[in-house]
Parts: sequence; C-alpha cells; structure tokens
Amino acid sequence: MEYSEGIELAQEYAERALDIMKSNNIPATPRNFAIWYTYANEKYPDLKKTLDVLISNKQVFTSQKNDEVYDKFFTNSDEGIALQETSQKIESQVGRVLDMMGDASGGVADFGKTLTESLGALTDSKGLVGIREAVQSLALETQKMQKSNSALQSKLKESSQEIASLRKNLEDVQREAMTDALTGIANRKMFDTTLRQRAMEAMEDGEPLCLALADIDFFKKFNDTYGHQTGDQVLKLVANILQGNVKGKDLAARYGGEEFALILPTTKLYDAKTVCDHIRNAVSTKRIRNRTTGEEMGNITLSIGVALYHPGESLTDFISRSDEGLYFAKGNGRNQTVLETQLEVINAD
Repeated sequence: MEYSEGIELAQEYAERALDIMKSNNIPATPRNFAIWYTYANEKYPDLKKTLDVLISNKQVFTSQKNDEVYDKFFTNSDEGIALQETSQKIESQVGRVLDMMGDASGGVADFGKTLTESLGALTDSKGLVGIREAVQSLALETQKMQKSNSALQSKLKESSQEIASLRKNLEDVQREAMTDALTGIANRKMFDTTLRQRAMEAMEDGEPLCLALADIDFFKKFNDTYGHQTGDQVLKLVANILQGNVKGKDLAARYGGEEFALILPTTKLYDAKTVCDHIRNAVSTKRIRNRTTGEEMGNITLSIGVALYHPGESLTDFISRSDEGLYFAKGNGRNQTVLETQLEVINAD
C-alpha cells in the first residue's frame, strides 16, 4: 500500500491511529501502526469495513488477530502471486507494443506503396531524373525500415510468448505448492490461507461460514492390515469424493494424515450437515477391493465435526470447535456428523 498525504494530513492520521490503538490496547508496533494508519486515512474501504465489524463486535485485538489482519491486507500468501501479477502486466505491455508496431508497419508499407506508384509518374518527365533518383532512394530506405520493423515485431512476439510461458510456469508452481502430492486436492498450506481469507470475507459480507473436519474411521487398523499402498488408495478415494461434492468457493483439503477438511462459505450449519452426510454416505457405500487378488476388504466410514464461524473469533477457536465435534463423533459410534450445537446441548445437560 502506498501513502501520498501531505505532512499535516499524515500527522492527523498518525495521531488518530495512535488514539484508536491506545483505546483498544493495541501495541504500537510498526505492523499494527500500518494497519491503523491505513484505517484512519480511509483509502481502503475493505480494510476499514473489516475493522469496523471487529470493533462493533467488541473484538479483542490480540496479537494473533492483529497478525491475521496484517496478513490479509498487507502481504501476499504466496510470492508466486506477486510474480504472476508482474508477468501479466509485462505481457500486457508487450501486447500493446506489438499493436503499435503493427500499426507502424502498416503505415510504412502504405508509404512505400505510395512512393512506388509515384515513381511511374515522375519518370515520364526526363527533366526530373534527380527527383526520380531521390524518390528511388527513399523507397529503398522505406523497404529497409519495413524489414527492420518486421524483424522487431517478430522478436517482440517471441518475447510475449516467453512471458506467457513464464506465467504458466508460475501458475503451475503455485498450484503445486498448494496441492497435496498424494491425493491431488488442496494441502494444509492452502487450507490455512483459504480459511483466513474466507473468515475475513464472512466478516465483511455478514455471510455464514462453516468448517468441517473429517477423519477416516479405523484407518490405522486398515493401513496396518492391508498395507500402506492400499491405505494410500483409500485416501485418494476419500479425497475424490470430497472434491466431487464441493462447488464455488468451497474448498476440500487434506488436513493431515487421514484427516480432511471442508471450508464451506455462505453455508448455514444445517446445510453444512447435509453436505457432510451426503459425503459420508457416498464414502460408506464404496466397497474396497484388492484389484490384483480380488479380495474384499470391506468399506470405510467417516466421522465429521462441523462448526459455524463466529465473526471476529480466532481461527484456532473455530478449528477447535470443529475438532471437538469430530472427536465426539469418533467416541460415540463413528460414521456420523456432529454439529457444534449438539455439543452445546450435551454440555448443558
């Protein structure tokens, strides 16, 4: 973010930022000051809206919360994003130069044609030998310019293709960095980045956000009995079913080991339960069979915990509530989806 205020305005914004920080018990660190100075000058509506929501909810600005806001608005989650944006701008500029060069080449070609046509008229006059020679010379120079421009245009096209290739490589690298190597779905890094982003959006838009954590029941026993290769196939199967049941801004991710996560923006708690139960049923109906021997190895099931985001809460608390539902499901029969509201009733009893 850039700042271009004069000295007096900058002083005013700085004083206002420090007053707000003091009233909210926010340490005056450089990162925190950058957040609230930007809030004070009101040039970035998304940041101001997010902070206004947090203030209205009487949110405590802990160190973690300050870091989340800073990461959201002042840094990129991956350096590849910045590189990608840079290469896109370069390619766009090269494209514009190519267009200009195309117009220039066309103009030179027309000019050369005009000169050539004029030669016929000029040669009819024997007294204009000098003029004819001069025009012939200009025509030759025009041809040279046209060839030169064509060569330059060709080089620029090659450069544009190289930049396009670079951008694709950057996209591939970024995608690989955010993808689980075994299952092909989002990895933990992508999960962390996306959850932080969706939580901010939920606060800004006032929309619900649900998180589901799922664990494969008795996976260790299955893995030990049939081997890690078979276990890997089970992980891929579950990942494919999860991926097939998400849409829009939803995200299916491998959270770790045999545990998976679903981020469900603009989804109410009971709607999230419907999605999770559909996934559970899809998984439980799959019969696992050894392709080589034909041996039946039974089926697998999932235990799932689901929580609804409370605007302004820490993501650690949000994840923890989903986790509590998951472990309650595993400790009370497995193969079920447990909502955080069910735990609240049980705890109240």
